[in-house]
Amino acid sequence: MTDTLEYAQPLTLLSEDEVIFRDSVRDFADAQVRPLVREMDEHAKFSKTLLGQLFDLGVMGIEVPDQFGGAGGRFFHSVLAVEELSRVDPSVAVLVDVQNTLVVNAVMRWGNDDVKQRYLPKLASNTVGAYALSEAGAGSDAFALTTRAREDGDGYVIDGRKLWITNGNEADIFIVFATINPEAGYRGITAFMVDRGMAGFTVGKKEDKLGIRASSTCELILEDCRVPKANVLGEVGKGYKTAIETLNEGRIGIGAQMIGLAKGALEHTVAYTKERKQFGKPIADFQAVQHQIARAAVDLEAAKLTVYNAARLRDAGKPFLQEAAICKVFSSEVAERVSSLAVNLFGGNGFVKEYPVEKLFRDSKIGQIYEGTSNLQLQTIAKQLLG
Repeated sequence: MTDTLEYAQPLTLLSEDEVIFRDSVRDFADAQVRPLVREMDEHAKFSKTLLGQLFDLGVMGIEVPDQFGGAGGRFFHSVLAVEELSRVDPSVAVLVDVQNTLVVNAVMRWGNDDVKQRYLPKLASNTVGAYALSEAGAGSDAFALTTRAREDGDGYVIDGRKLWITNGNEADIFIVFATINPEAGYRGITAFMVDRGMAGFTVGKKEDKLGIRASSTCELILEDCRVPKANVLGEVGKGYKTAIETLNEGRIGIGAQMIGLAKGALEHTVAYTKERKQFGKPIADFQAVQHQIARAAVDLEAAKLTVYNAARLRDAGKPFLQEAAICKVFSSEVAERVSSLAVNLFGGNGFVKEYPVEKLFRDSKIGQIYEGTSNLQLQTIAKQLLG
């Protein structure tokens, strides 16, 4: 043992650049996003002005290298951005989340030099991306997809339909998963870069959702959609690997969304309970209320640690499969509990749209469903533990 002990950095201790980045996103969320939250939710439509501002802020290509016009940041920066935006509006956060943890992440990791040169500058500067894996019969069983790609000359022709595609309305670049050989099962799956303007590609029905309503969730229709071979992302027949490994990282992003949502709900609750009076004093003076708020803070801190841990492991190049599943399961449960408590402690006001907590409660539910349901995450965790 030496006289001087070296301690690992605490998970929640941010570096100087992380603090500056977090604060810039927080200030933006309060100043630019907060005034638009209710209107975007009511109309279920993302503000075009806000979309442009997100690109200007530099949060749409966080890990994209400088040479491609991106911020040259780390995965953890994406987590911080999603967390801070979710504190104000999880709908805005999920657009940024999908852009970074799924689309940019996949292109960075699996794209060849040509794909990176063509797509990363767009994604970093002015173009929204979407990740198209799910189908009517391929949700939790993601590899049961039926979208088919057949080789034809110097390209592929894709036919099929995708459902539940986040950013469907706003995106102009889509990562579409299709099988080139149904008999090969998951080994036939291939990922393709599909541009909105390609013949045979259409964005279909937009879902009318319970929560995160400003975030578009759409059907994609591909009918004889011709995609050049140069637009294959990764290796032919290895799309399953792209999907699995990208979604593992995406789940950390959803964890960040959920802790940000819970943080926002808790902040509203603390402020309101100091103002709302019953029996002649603020309800924050009642021990029962204090204990509920304290318990929510405990849950939130624990959830935050699981998310930060998974993100730090990813940036360190260490295994994080189990940690990603844990953070998604737990943070989504915490978000639902904390936002539900917020509604309760707001009383009747918590049930009306004039106050922000009913929206956060609605938004929280999706955390246990998309990018792998809680049951699927528990199965992953159990498999890691039991072999």
